[in-house]
Amino acid sequence: MTIIERRALIGAGLVALASAGVAARASAQNFPSKPIRWVIPFPAAGNYDVTSRLVGEAMGRRLGQTVIPDNRPGAGGIVGLEVAANAPADGYTVVMGSFSVLWIGPYLAGKPSMVPLFAPISLLTTVPMVIVAKTDSRFADMKAVFAEARAKPGTVSIGHAGNGTTNHIGILRLQVNEKVQFNIIPYKGSGPGLSDLMADQIDLYTDQLTTSLPQIKAGKLKALLVLSPERISQLPDVPSLSNIGTQPFDGGTTAGVFARIETPAPMLDTLNGAVVAALKDEEVSRKLVELGAVVRPSTRAEFAAYMKDQEAGVSELVKSGLLKPE
Repeated sequence: MTIIERRALIGAGLVALASAGVAARASAQNFPSKPIRWVIPFPAAGNYDVTSRLVGEAMGRRLGQTVIPDNRPGAGGIVGLEVAANAPADGYTVVMGSFSVLWIGPYLAGKPSMVPLFAPISLLTTVPMVIVAKTDSRFADMKAVFAEARAKPGTVSIGHAGNGTTNHIGILRLQVNEKVQFNIIPYKGSGPGLSDLMADQIDLYTDQLTTSLPQIKAGKLKALLVLSPERISQLPDVPSLSNIGTQPFDGGTTAGVFARIETPAPMLDTLNGAVVAALKDEEVSRKLVELGAVVRPSTRAEFAAYMKDQEAGVSELVKSGLLKPE
């Protein structure tokens, strides 16, 4: 190849790169120019589904495009995440997920974390987690719980909705922070666990607020602690982690929306703006609060920081052997 030919080839390559860059910028400026698919990795009518549809509809109005819900349940959310991970990284496919679904679920199944595959767009909501006891429980507060757990390690029984759930992780983190040992009992969902609590088969139960709140209001259960850094509006008299002097962490069921990691930043910014605006819509916010959720619009950076904090906390549980693959 002659020098002239080499120069011509290099020049053609530079022109191609420049053209591709112009096309990418034009695509980002015109985004979105068609409907967006919102993958929901769980069945219809559940909390994830209802939240996705509420936010997606308002998000679509903001963007001037339809946001199409696409339920892809299976394998604890992994099926839906794989659908999103295999879609083009063009901003037209987003997926609702959580740290539990992206990191803990794959870990317990002996698979790699899916966190590196996705870029956080915005947090959506947190359903607070509470530790509840029967109204006539011998424990007046968490101070009494910790005192007995220290004096008699492994005798205070506390249930949760299944290994690897947010409920389970919250108990483990509290146990590590307070240097106590509970008798931790897994159940297949909140129903059986709360039934055993009411039948005096266990002392305490860690539950999503949405499930326990009706029984708390009815006077059948009492909430001893909210697993969050701050108190929550639904139970303003119940102490938070900060209130009892333990190391605070976000122990609720927190969901957010993601896109493939390779998605161009300008498109992620556009999606973030639309999601945040949707969450701040009065009607959307009201309906989400009625579901028992705390609405959490965020920047992309805030969402990424939340994911890192969760990974740091759970990694300690893995290192200590408290959380193991099944």
